[in-house]
Amino acid sequence: MTARHTEPEDSEQPFISHLIELRDRLLRAILAVLLAFLGLAYYANPIYNYLAGPLMKHMPAGSQMIAIEVASPFLTPFKLTLFVAIFACIPYILYQAWAFVAPGLYRHEKRLILPLLVASTFLFYGGVAFAYYVVFPLVFAFMTAAAPEGVVVMTDITQYLDFILTIFFAFGAAFEVPILTILLVWAGIISREDMAEKRPYVIVGAFIIGAVLTPPDVISQTLLSIPIWLLFEVGLWFSRFFTREEAGMEAEPAALPGAGGPATQVERPKRISEDG
Repeated sequence: MTARHTEPEDSEQPFISHLIELRDRLLRAILAVLLAFLGLAYYANPIYNYLAGPLMKHMPAGSQMIAIEVASPFLTPFKLTLFVAIFACIPYILYQAWAFVAPGLYRHEKRLILPLLVASTFLFYGGVAFAYYVVFPLVFAFMTAAAPEGVVVMTDITQYLDFILTIFFAFGAAFEVPILTILLVWAGIISREDMAEKRPYVIVGAFIIGAVLTPPDVISQTLLSIPIWLLFEVGLWFSRFFTREEAGMEAEPAALPGAGGPATQVERPKRISEDG
């Protein structure tokens, strides 16, 4: 009777330990973002001025940005600084996520996921940089030049922040297309051949995504759609190195102790071995 009562308690220990570890790693990620925010808070206004540079360069002489709400001159730069802190801490946040799930992965899964995490981080930053240095100058030059005569271009700082954050997220997420393509092929959801045959649908989908995620102008839509298509081609090419067979999706066989017959498949190891 005693053994029956203790077994459920023992089985709950690994789950509780996982929750405790998840809590600790979430707290570490939040603390890192908080420290980065506190370190950048003093430079909130210069950070906002830097990100407003592409728009200010193309605004007519004598015009400036405005603040409609009473508290927006104070809160908007700090809101932007918080997002900058989160962007800066993305590598550390991904490391905490990796450290949490890595013990429960096979060796071949670790060899696959870790490079993809690193690559996805650089691709996200690449998308943000592409939006700032390539898309913003072209879009703002077009929008300010298209203003009717007699209309003074004066953008609200809060609306501008929402606009650039949306564009940053759209391009950062769009630049993850190679990772998504590789994962689809590696997981066996679709083969490289089938994906290559669906290229026309991908191109149409890329332009639809560009139309939905960007402002209603042809320049920004095209500058998002074409990179999505090209990055799909890049991911399709790299996916040949991550096919299901080459990635070693099947578990390595091993003989059970005391078994004289053929090798049997080893079960997936528990995430925390010392928990039993």
